[in-house]
Amino acid sequence: MNQRHPVRQPLRIIAMMLGLAICAPGRADIYSYTDESGSVLLSNHITDERASVLLRSPQEAAPVHLASVAEPPVLAAKPYAPLVSEIALQQEMDAALLHAVITVESGHNAQAVSPKGARGLMQLMPATAKRYGVADIDDPGQNIRGGARYLKDLMAQFGNDLNLSLAAYNAGENAVIRHGRRIPPYPETRNYVARVLDIYHGFSNPSH
Repeated sequence: MNQRHPVRQPLRIIAMMLGLAICAPGRADIYSYTDESGSVLLSNHITDERASVLLRSPQEAAPVHLASVAEPPVLAAKPYAPLVSEIALQQEMDAALLHAVITVESGHNAQAVSPKGARGLMQLMPATAKRYGVADIDDPGQNIRGGARYLKDLMAQFGNDLNLSLAAYNAGENAVIRHGRRIPPYPETRNYVARVLDIYHGFSNPSH
């Protein structure tokens, strides 16, 4: 795109060239030099050894891919870590929190079944699984996704109060509401909340 312009050519031409360089996709460095006749040559590539850089376009920042960000070692080593990370990202939740719930609920055992009939990694009750469209409650991906969606809804219902949300996950949201939106006085539920929080903090701050 070589073009010759006299030195006294209006500055709008140079401004136009600079604007094109800035707006063009990729790199668009502009070079210039003055030839023997006194004219200025502008080009987007070097055509003469006397050319100097008039404008160097900024480097584009390398895109950041969330999937490339490594999980902390304590979480990456857990069973189903890639699946948990994927679902946590989809649901905009903390993977460490999901791992903490799974640890307490099932010990990362996808075949776990409670005496009350809760199943899978996040110990979904059949009614809860149906409510969240979980067709196969024993499938790890569907189980985690259903449990994550349920916990996320509980967080929204209880104003992002993690204590109340975990209590509701264990005892049901109606139990929390019946007790004045407080953790129900059930030893199992209070112990459950404390254990999940303790593990969650350990996953989030492994050096402490």
